[in-house]
Amino acid sequence: MATSQPIAQLGHPILTKKAQPIEDISSPSIQQLIDDMMQTVENAGGVGIATPQIHHNKRIFIVCSKPNARYPNAPDMPPTAMVNPEIVSHGNEQENGWEGCLSVPSLRGLVPRYTYIEISYFDRNGYKHHAIYTDFLARIFQHELDHLDGLTFVDRVASTDDLISESEWFRQYN
Repeated sequence: MATSQPIAQLGHPILTKKAQPIEDISSPSIQQLIDDMMQTVENAGGVGIATPQIHHNKRIFIVCSKPNARYPNAPDMPPTAMVNPEIVSHGNEQENGWEGCLSVPSLRGLVPRYTYIEISYFDRNGYKHHAIYTDFLARIFQHELDHLDGLTFVDRVASTDDLISESEWFRQYN
C-alpha cells in the first residue's frame, strides 16, 4: 500500500547528496518506494518528485505533468517512474522559465534549461526507454535530474533578482 511521505525542505542535507544508482529495480523496497513517490507527488500537487525529496538516496524520479493549481498550463502526461535517468544529448538553445519545487514551497526561480533533450531511463518493470522531451517536459526532467545530483533550482538561478515569492509569482503571472 502506497504511503504519502514527508517532503524534505531546502536546507535538509539529503537535498545536497548525489543519489546512488539502482541495481535491482524489481526489489520490493524499490517498488514500494516508487508507489510512495507516486502517492506523495499526487497529494502534493506536483508535476514531479525525486527520491531525495522523500529522504532516500536513490536515482529515481517521477514525472507526472498535468494542469494543476501550481502549474495551470502544464501538458498532460501519465505519471512515469524513471529509474537511473540520464540526458543522452541536448540542443544548444536554453530558455529561462519560472520553476517551483515541493522542497522550496515559498519561492519560484527563473531558471535556464535546455528546451530540447534526448533522454534514457528504465521504467519500474526494468525496460529501457529513450525519448525526446521539449519545453515544459524537458524542464521537469532537468529539474528532477538536478535533485538526483544534489541540486535545487535555487542553485541554478543567476542571481537573487531571479527569485520571487510564490504568492507574488501567482499575482504577477497568473
